[in-house]
Amino acid sequence: DVLGLLGIDLREVRIVPDDEAAIVEAVNALRARNDYVFTSGGIGPTHDDITADAMGAAFNLPVVHDPRAMALLEKNYAERGIEFTDARKRMARMPQGADLIDNPVSTAPGFRIANVHVMAGVPSIFQAMLDNVVPTLRTGVRMLSQAVESPLPEGTIGTRLGEIQKAHPETAIGSYPRFDGKNYSVQIVVRARSQEAINAAVADVEAMLAELSRN
Repeated sequence: DVLGLLGIDLREVRIVPDDEAAIVEAVNALRARNDYVFTSGGIGPTHDDITADAMGAAFNLPVVHDPRAMALLEKNYAERGIEFTDARKRMARMPQGADLIDNPVSTAPGFRIANVHVMAGVPSIFQAMLDNVVPTLRTGVRMLSQAVESPLPEGTIGTRLGEIQKAHPETAIGSYPRFDGKNYSVQIVVRARSQEAINAAVADVEAMLAELSRN
């Protein structure tokens, strides 16, 4: 959603196992046909954190203990009175020449090579890293959105909502069921890059809900 609002469209999501060859194949395929690639996970201190090695293989670069990352981590652990073990030093490994991605949550940085951004797997840390990456990205026309609350369940509105989507191909219309512990509800969200497109689709959604509510 963050990138979509900036005009950067999500094209593909891949879940890749901890297998170097699989990661290399995915990264090389995705970076060749997309402006940006964002990876999550595999840059921690354990033996199965192999993303740095896979990135080195993908870009044909040596993987080193980056001196900037080493300094950040060494200082962080010294201040906390924690031993800077070889395992923890693994979090400073990255392909030679990579740019650091700041990690304000737990210090261990991510890194960027060309259009590939390598970030942590912990959601809160990934988000913090992404917040630092966003200002460096070339953005497109920002995505706008408007929500419409539906008194009717998805099973009732699904077919008609699909028809509205087809009638407004310049929009993306999604329905999101929610449960607050007592009641179910459905929120319909219309997204587009122009307010005029949103207004037209929302008008059709509201008319559809009014019609179905009367029946």
